[in-house]
Amino acid sequence: MPVLSVIIVNYNVRYYLEQCLNSVTRASKGIDSEIIVVDNDSSDGSVEYLEPLFPHVRFIRAGGNLGFSRANNLALAESNGKYVLFLNPDTILSENVLEDCIRFMDNHPEAGAAGVRMLNRDGTFARESRRAVPTPFVSMCKILGLCSLFPTSKLFGKYYMGHLDPMAANKIEIVSGAFMFVRREALDKTGSFDEAFFMYGEDVDLSYRILKAGYENWYIPVTILHYKGESTNKTTYRYARVFYKAMIIFFDKHFRSYSLLFSLFVRLAIHIQTFLSFLANNLCRRKALKDGKEIWLYAGHPEYIHRIEALTGTPEGCLMTSRMSLPIGVKFHDYTVYDISAFTYKEILENISSNSGNASIATYNPTSGVLITDCEIRIDENRQP
Repeated sequence: MPVLSVIIVNYNVRYYLEQCLNSVTRASKGIDSEIIVVDNDSSDGSVEYLEPLFPHVRFIRAGGNLGFSRANNLALAESNGKYVLFLNPDTILSENVLEDCIRFMDNHPEAGAAGVRMLNRDGTFARESRRAVPTPFVSMCKILGLCSLFPTSKLFGKYYMGHLDPMAANKIEIVSGAFMFVRREALDKTGSFDEAFFMYGEDVDLSYRILKAGYENWYIPVTILHYKGESTNKTTYRYARVFYKAMIIFFDKHFRSYSLLFSLFVRLAIHIQTFLSFLANNLCRRKALKDGKEIWLYAGHPEYIHRIEALTGTPEGCLMTSRMSLPIGVKFHDYTVYDISAFTYKEILENISSNSGNASIATYNPTSGVLITDCEIRIDENRQP
């Protein structure tokens, strides 16, 4: 029986998944593990592209879009690891993450699940790395904006548990489904993902059930990057409907005893919040499209600089390069392009974290000729394998 089963559900994000699998492969070196990818009937040729590149990965063709819960459950039934990692395809793992998680879980038998320190695309800390159970009160504080006004308050800011030190291990309540490291023994007791959730909310539900089964959920300060929602267009009404439905399913399942009036208030508030998020996402997207020009900083092997210039469309002389050294405290640029053949993912994530808020991450794979940013893929067709 392997120590670890890594399960990833893919839907039309083959290049993000390629990068994810590269990082998982590095992180699982020396670990008795299995990697399983469930493809939810992608139309971008994900399986055909990735199978030859990763012969050690088991690919399962779902034959349709099963959603997140059903697809994960399909892979779970075919996995054998003592621990199971449910992982999003739009993530990058530091090389030490899996080993550190296994060691932590081995030393904490009371832990049913663990999450990690997630970075946003610009290196800032992702608040959803640790969350509380969205009880009616906690949800109200979030919806009414009290969580943002008092982010470090144990009472009003509990939703994101902002009173906890992000660089220390702590007990939490909800583990993000982007990186959900679970003890199989806990899954055997609680059951796997509730398939009533098509997408979103299933991680909250499973985390809550793990707590109710008598286990603890933990936050471990080891680092990954999560692009967030690359397989889902968050500017669509479909996303708004699915997210709203997930919130209502969870609320009805676990807090049905509350009054109808209170329930209606929460439902109305969720509708309003979802609509405002929809508007904000669309405005940000339009602004990004209008702004146009970007400044790129490159860190990597010097011989690839002309490829980067061609991919970014940067005029000669406008592309700043740091060559084989990682940038420190450099400002006034939009993207830092990291050559993944020059640095470890751990070095890259530590660097973007130390320069948090200055620029978004971009990665370049010289083998495949793929440059990945937070919002698009650029490909040097001449370098395609």
